[in-house]
Amino acid sequence: MAGAILASGMNGMSLENIKLSQLRTLVAVAESGNFSEAALELGVSQSAVSHAIATLEEELGVVLMARGRHGATLTPVGERVLGYARDMLRLLETIGKEANLAKGLQSGQVRIASFRSAATHVLPGVIAEFHKRYPGIAITIMEYRGDDGVEQSLKEGRSDIGLSCTPTSIEFESWELMRDEYVALFPPDAPIPEVITWDDLRRYPLIMPPPTDYCSILIRGHLTSVNQPLQATYEIMEDSTIVSMVMQGLGATIIARLAAEPLPSEVQVRRLPVPLERIIRVALLASALHPPAVYAFLDTLRSMTEFSHQEPAPAR
Repeated sequence: MAGAILASGMNGMSLENIKLSQLRTLVAVAESGNFSEAALELGVSQSAVSHAIATLEEELGVVLMARGRHGATLTPVGERVLGYARDMLRLLETIGKEANLAKGLQSGQVRIASFRSAATHVLPGVIAEFHKRYPGIAITIMEYRGDDGVEQSLKEGRSDIGLSCTPTSIEFESWELMRDEYVALFPPDAPIPEVITWDDLRRYPLIMPPPTDYCSILIRGHLTSVNQPLQATYEIMEDSTIVSMVMQGLGATIIARLAAEPLPSEVQVRRLPVPLERIIRVALLASALHPPAVYAFLDTLRSMTEFSHQEPAPAR
């Protein structure tokens, strides 16, 4: 019944005979103010423009344009119809964009450059959800020890999306994804209070990454800013090795929560006396042209990491 009403229109109008080309012509004439300029814009003859407007008026049963020596002006009803015509043309354009987007998400590849702990603990869940939504798109992850490698990968076009902890240059478009708290880890049998002081850390050999490591630079800078310099007894590159050494009672450490995972349940975790956190950012090369798959992955990444803005988990 509804289809029949739409097809026959109101008062006998044959709305199904109205063509999109007629609506485009109406918009062109309204914007140019005369038939001849509209014809040039549309690439048709002036008589074709006149015929399209006249046919549209006939189908609707109203006068849309007042013709005169100085051009064509819209009648009051023509003004109202023009607004709907523009809406219909915009909707048609939106339909086309949606179709192209769907075609672009049927296959393809997204290349991600990331530091290890984000690649290990953030990306797998995001990728699993992304594959449910877009099973035809492949994901490639390139892991780098430092953020310099992530930025270089983006600059050289070897990756589309980067995850890093350092502020990016003006070459990149970037935004905060989440924050990762630094915590102190102590051996299982260490007599450590729930709320520690810097002196509690000094009682144990300190296990740290080398001075050139980004996390080490951030930690040492933080300790200097609070006038609590600590001397490292061991300098170890791999996070998992640092955690294992703490587990074996060889010392304590300051480490980002993500980097420390998965933590042995026996290791004691405490918040620092003065909090420190690193900001994990998403970065894209600003000048690059990205396919729809990249933006679809970014949408999934945002939706899956909303937990990052919640309060950090309590110490255990």
